[in-house]
Amino acid sequence: MADQLVKVEDRTLKLTNMEKVLYPEAGFTKGQVIDYYARIAPVLLPHLKDRPVTLRRYPNGVDGQSFFEKNVARHAPEWVRTERLPTPGSSKGNEFLDFVVIEELATLAWVANLAALELHVPQWRIGNDPDLLVFDLDPGPPATVVECCQVALWLREELAEGGYEAWPKTSGSKGMQLYVPVEPGELDTWTYSRKLAERLAREYPRQVVATMAKAQRGGKVFIDWSQNRPAKTTIAPYSLRARPQPTVSTPVTWQEVEACDHVDDLTFTADEVRARVEELGDLLDYG
Repeated sequence: MADQLVKVEDRTLKLTNMEKVLYPEAGFTKGQVIDYYARIAPVLLPHLKDRPVTLRRYPNGVDGQSFFEKNVARHAPEWVRTERLPTPGSSKGNEFLDFVVIEELATLAWVANLAALELHVPQWRIGNDPDLLVFDLDPGPPATVVECCQVALWLREELAEGGYEAWPKTSGSKGMQLYVPVEPGELDTWTYSRKLAERLAREYPRQVVATMAKAQRGGKVFIDWSQNRPAKTTIAPYSLRARPQPTVSTPVTWQEVEACDHVDDLTFTADEVRARVEELGDLLDYG
């Protein structure tokens, strides 16, 4: 299929290589990636609002090489919003980078056309302290998302005792995350998350680990509290993942977490997520 110019709201952009297969096992094309993001935009865009995005691009599909892109591509349309933000300690020595901020459908379609399958965002909005406390639950084989669900339930109980409500979503890969909305400046999310993770690791030493050392994770769930560092990002809700199938980081209900007894129970593809949103709306609508 030839390149095509399309009108997205009041923007014009060029879409290229629409028939290129990016998920070989599923036969899922770049055109389908763009279509998914366009259709899921009403629930995705609010979670990206005012957050600088780190793109993970797969120009040759999920079986090919990928790269993270923080700095906006040089050929970006002039209407793409960017924000110059400090990046101290950058591995490439850059003190500042110009991040893309996805605030409209056209920008979302543009990054999808770059084969940016994964969208990663921090727990803060530009110019503000964190408004999210995040726990990233990473299972060490042979543990799976099933074991993550039990740890998530323990975390929910601990958080509730502190007066906080937790919202679960799958990572779209092997684990899951809990989001806890907070008022900016209300909480030292870094210290709070570390202490809570370490306490659970002491209470449930056979199931939980709170240290980075991979050698200690076998069969346990690592509660990654480091996602609350300002420089860290987490996969955005409704983002695709670069897995054999076009799976999605999917908000789920606590009833689904409680009932999960197989990996398939909490694995959702792009088509399934679109259907869920049509039926359930945004399960991460913090209200």
